[in-house]
Amino acid sequence: MGVTFEVEHIIPLSRGGATTVDNLCLACPTCNRHKATRVTAVDPSTHKRVTLFHPLRDSWAAHFKWSANTTELIGLTPIGRATIEALHMNRSAIIELRRYWAAVGHHPPE
Repeated sequence: MGVTFEVEHIIPLSRGGATTVDNLCLACPTCNRHKATRVTAVDPSTHKRVTLFHPLRDSWAAHFKWSANTTELIGLTPIGRATIEALHMNRSAIIELRRYWAAVGHHPPE
């Protein structure tokens, strides 16, 4: 299974982030484009602006869980919900891809 990720700046260079190991992570190219230079987004439930999920500091399990059929991400916190919405993490194409990955035993990730 060949999935291509790209290196992204968690805090964008334009926002004062650095190209250092503690500010870099792998990202889906489409999610990275939706993130762009943002570091915050609006939680669709509370309508408050919150920071986006920080993959090196925040716990994935504290902010996200998989739906029963493992095709959609569910935000457990304002950060989780805002990140899912801002990065379009439940767009139809990725849901279909997750459905395929699950059928062939490659999803959800461990």
